[in-house]
Parts: sequence; C-alpha cells; structure tokens
Amino acid sequence: MKLDKLLITFPLACIALAFIQKKGLDEIILPGAKVEKLADGFLFTEGPAADSKGNVYFTDQPNDRIMVWSLSGKLSTFMQPCGRSNGLSFDKDGNLWACADQKNELWSIAPDKKVTVIPSKYKDKPLNGPNDLWNAPDGGVYFTDPYYKRTWWDHDTMPQVCQAVYYLAPDHKTITRVVDDLVQPNGIVGTPDGKSLFVADISGNKTWKYSISKDGSLGNKQLFCEMGSDGMTIDVVGNIYITGTGVSIFDRNGVFLGNIPVPENWTANVCFGEEDMKSLFITATRSLYRIRTKIKGAY
Repeated sequence: MKLDKLLITFPLACIALAFIQKKGLDEIILPGAKVEKLADGFLFTEGPAADSKGNVYFTDQPNDRIMVWSLSGKLSTFMQPCGRSNGLSFDKDGNLWACADQKNELWSIAPDKKVTVIPSKYKDKPLNGPNDLWNAPDGGVYFTDPYYKRTWWDHDTMPQVCQAVYYLAPDHKTITRVVDDLVQPNGIVGTPDGKSLFVADISGNKTWKYSISKDGSLGNKQLFCEMGSDGMTIDVVGNIYITGTGVSIFDRNGVFLGNIPVPENWTANVCFGEEDMKSLFITATRSLYRIRTKIKGAY
C-alpha cells in the first residue's frame, strides 16, 4: 500500500450495508466478540501471516522491521532491517516469504532467519515494487506488482510497462506475467486447493477471481465484487475478507455479508491466527487488532 495516500474511497453503501447485513456477520463473528487493539506505536502495519502454530507475523514497513505476535500474547521483533518488507506469506515448509521492496525483491526467510533473495526481474528489468503475495500449493508464488513511489528509492519512474500480477514457478527461477489488464493490483489470495486466485484492483475498485491452470497460468476471469482491497484473506468455507475501510466480508459467490469497523483511518491487511485459527488479525495503520470468529481461517 502507498504509505502517504490512505484516502482511497470505498463505496459508502458498504457502510450502510454493514448494518443491513448484520445477520451475515452473526454467522462469522463469535457472539460478544469485539475488535480489540493488541499493540500500537507503529508507523504503518502490513502483511500479516500466521505460521503453522498460529503465531502472527506482520510488517512495520517505514521502520523496516518484521514483528511477531506470539501465541502467549507477546510482541517481539523478528527481523530488523528486513529489506523494507511489505506483504508476507508462509510456504508449506515454514519459510516466510516477503515482498522486500527496498530493492524490489522477493525474499524467502527460513525459520533460522537465513534470507534467500529470489531473482526478481521481468524481461531483464526491475519489478515496480512487489506488494503482496500468496504461496500456492504447487510451490509457486503469485504476487502483485503495483507502483507506489518509495522515499528510499533512487528512481522515480515505473520500471515495468504496466502494474501487473506475476507467477514465480516452483523452481523459484522463472517469473511469468499472468495478469496485465488491471489498473493497480494489490491484495491477493488463493484457495487452499490451488484452483482459484483472487486479485484486488485497488484503484479500479474491483476484485477479480481467476481459475488456476496446472502450468500456473490464469483463466476464466470473473468479477468477484465491486470493491478493491489493500490486502485480503479467505476462510475455510470460502468467505473473502477485504480491507480498506474496516474489513468487508463477502461470501464465496461475492455476496456482501457485512463490514467490521476498525478505529483507524485505513485497514491494510488481514489474516487468521492462533492455535484454532479462529482469530482474525487486522493490521491498520499504526496498530494491530484482533477479533474472534466462529469460522476457521484458511491462512
């Protein structure tokens, strides 16, 4: 997400629908559960991702650090500096993948904190700035590459010809552009079975659904909902959680279920965590929040 421009407009109708569709949220949020602030004092929180145990990692990009909220409720710094990491995602082997946009790279961080820098160019040119990513079951990685000018860059023009979505093959050597017709792709998540991919066009105010082929290519593009997103996640029944103004939830067919208000100007990203995967963790500007749910998260 662009750090100096948080006032992206989401449809006001969604705020009203949050109350109309309260029954839909009753099927998701644990009775009596409220959004609780776990920690604050950050400059801009992003990229939450849970490890196999349920500990939640997230980034504070302006401070160049990856934080972790443990199962015991303790906050600590996992890595600093961290290549100005933004979006995070764990693979099946427990490696933490990061969109390290200090040098527009993808990093794979092993549990012992050893960093492997993935070759991150397309057609011999640097990427615009990897923003968010999803580790597919086949070992490949899908990531969005919008352009948000960073203060730590020396360049001030977009290296690539468009803002796109890419697929890093399971060999972690080959990068293919798989979506090139969106305004500004940002949030991204796939289904656990590896058959579908959701991509949010934050500036186009739409989220799209694609079918994933065996070779990693995408097809069958369908409009999922008339709302973009900074980051997003999915639960085990296929509900999609979209961020921006609070957290907006849509069922697997794109039907709006409701909005969870968050007391910050901008909600950047979400993931599920804790041992039962029934806590929705929310990174919102300067803080980390949590709310308990009835439904388990897929990630």
